[in-house]
Amino acid sequence: MSGYLSQGVVVLGIAWLLWKYLKRTLTRSTLDNIPGPPPESFRLGNLRQLLNRHAWPMYEYLTDSYQGVARLAGPLGGRMLYVFDPVALHSIIVKDQYVYEEAAWFIKSNRLNFGPGLLATLGDHHKKQRKLLNPVFSVAHMRRMVPIFNKVGHQLQKGIEERVVRTQGSVELDMLSWMGRTALELIGQAGLGYSFDPLVADSADEFGVAIKAFQPATMQINILRRILPYLPEIGSPWFNRKILELIPHKGLQKLKSIVDKLHERAVFIYKEKKDAIERGDEAISHKVGEGRDLMSILLQANMAAEEEEKLPEEELIGQVATFTFAAMDTTSNALATTLSLLAEHPHVQEKLRREIIAVSNGEDLDYDVLVSLPYLDAVCRETLRLHPPVTTVFRESRQDAVLPLSRPITGVDGAPMNDIFVPKDTTVIVGILSSNRNKAIWGDDALEWKPERWLSSLPSSVTEAKIPGIYSNLMTFLGGGRACIGFKFSQLEMKVILCLLLTKFTFAPSDKPIVWNLSGIRFPTVGEDTKPALPMRVGLYKEDSVSV
Repeated sequence: MSGYLSQGVVVLGIAWLLWKYLKRTLTRSTLDNIPGPPPESFRLGNLRQLLNRHAWPMYEYLTDSYQGVARLAGPLGGRMLYVFDPVALHSIIVKDQYVYEEAAWFIKSNRLNFGPGLLATLGDHHKKQRKLLNPVFSVAHMRRMVPIFNKVGHQLQKGIEERVVRTQGSVELDMLSWMGRTALELIGQAGLGYSFDPLVADSADEFGVAIKAFQPATMQINILRRILPYLPEIGSPWFNRKILELIPHKGLQKLKSIVDKLHERAVFIYKEKKDAIERGDEAISHKVGEGRDLMSILLQANMAAEEEEKLPEEELIGQVATFTFAAMDTTSNALATTLSLLAEHPHVQEKLRREIIAVSNGEDLDYDVLVSLPYLDAVCRETLRLHPPVTTVFRESRQDAVLPLSRPITGVDGAPMNDIFVPKDTTVIVGILSSNRNKAIWGDDALEWKPERWLSSLPSSVTEAKIPGIYSNLMTFLGGGRACIGFKFSQLEMKVILCLLLTKFTFAPSDKPIVWNLSGIRFPTVGEDTKPALPMRVGLYKEDSVSV
């Protein structure tokens, strides 16, 4: 009986989607005059080309072939807009950000995965959460994080060193795994006041492995996850969960298992932290982070807030799950990318190492020194420009709107277009990668990794473009009311860990083929394997072991 019911719910959801898309297909749209590539198929349009793990050539084609905006085909004849024009981006993520809200499937799937945290709310609800969370990520609090970051970094140093000294020369280590474990422990101790992994064992614990498996699992259901949130909710959450369990999809069941582990740990961390705060300063001082972690600050602020400003318990638990996943996966992949690039460019690796050693004198670096190192900053910026962890974000127009452009485009009919009429319910794809690699803005060397570009004034084509990103003329951390709230936290993590690693170890590529896969957050694998991994050769650094 339950099997028939779950099938019926799925059929209803699919029927609703069919009606929604076919209604658009049967009518003409102003978007039809926007140039764009032909659809791969009527059933999926260009969607599979965008979501495929090897979709990088498609994004390169869109960036090089169109002047900041392109029409794409959605499933069943629907229409989508791909946008990386800076003026249009400003309209989408800043000026008219409440017209172009996050896609409904994104919000609903995030709520299913993480609970009602910052990634799963819209409008005034989102603003209320962000208002309480913004002070937690202030520069003042970031300064207090540095000793915690250094402590975790030294645990990482010790863990890697124990494995390197077992052999003569260098040893092959999976640096993605080590960066994932480190990022989890950083958000654990500095963000949540909780230790996930002391970085002693040869591999991450079950929880760390589960979070790292999240992106490969979502990659398996990229199309399905755009349907599931639209299925009608019948009865209690328990009943809906039982229906979900009956859907015979391996990827979906894998994702459900990961989400269960994440939620279970989030509830445990929240309750433990709340109990310590309620018992007073003595109890807090004996916990990891000694009350200086972001979650302690958030809970104390929430308790002190006016009643109408307070966040309910389920939303606080949702923040724990959201912080844990978002902070671990993005930062670990950004660090892994940076190490991979440094391994491929040994002269850059050594130049950066020299800069760090010159100011450290064997001591940990404080906040002011970390943010003042020009070459370290250039390496981080250039890595995040060329290889942003997130390639695109999807938005949906909540009403009819007019999208301005920085320069006219030529329509299919041959006439110039200074702006674009965007009908209600249009899917708008923000091209983060395309904006960061746009040759019209960044120059002909936009596809090259060149940290030196940040050591002098940026060209006027960059500064005059007024790219609306919150960070360094880049769209990597987005902008507006949904910009990455933890980007300063992430930047500081990267700099601390890179400083501690480069003064102790050398990094070189392994002989295994590495493939970077496109997903919600990009990740590396060995060849066509689906398990995230980045094997590298790691050796102990000696003063005379590397020449500049």
